[in-house]
Amino acid sequence: MKRLLLGSSVAAMLTACAPNVRTDSYSIGSVGQVNRTVGGTVISVRSVSIDGNQGGGAVAGAAAGGVAGSTIGGSDQAAAIGAIGGLVVGAIAGAASERALSKTQGLEYVVQTENGNLMTVVQGPDPVFSTGMRVLVLYGSPSRIIADPRQAKTTP
Repeated sequence: MKRLLLGSSVAAMLTACAPNVRTDSYSIGSVGQVNRTVGGTVISVRSVSIDGNQGGGAVAGAAAGGVAGSTIGGSDQAAAIGAIGGLVVGAIAGAASERALSKTQGLEYVVQTENGNLMTVVQGPDPVFSTGMRVLVLYGSPSRIIADPRQAKTTP
């Protein structure tokens, strides 16, 4: 039962490692903040791989491995050796799991702003902006681009 609970906890922690690269999602700290925004035109788009590796997987894996390794029967010395071995193996397995779970696809946009500067922004795969499209670059953490609503056409 103890191992099942520990395994479930580690799985839940590793699932939380998936990066949030959505353009329609903001952190609570962003609410009410004023950010600079500039208009521009997309001049280049390419697919990229986003590695969300944060290090939490290794920590979670080491904790789980240490606990599991310490349950090795025998003397206190055997339990200590098992805990150390479990820490190492768990950390390696946790880091590998986190790397696999946190990897996602995204798009790199090069935008030429209205004043002629070039900016590069990497964000999630949706929405897709094509070369030549007018966009707004929203500065912040994270920065992002959105469609420029000023370019919306109205029908009379």
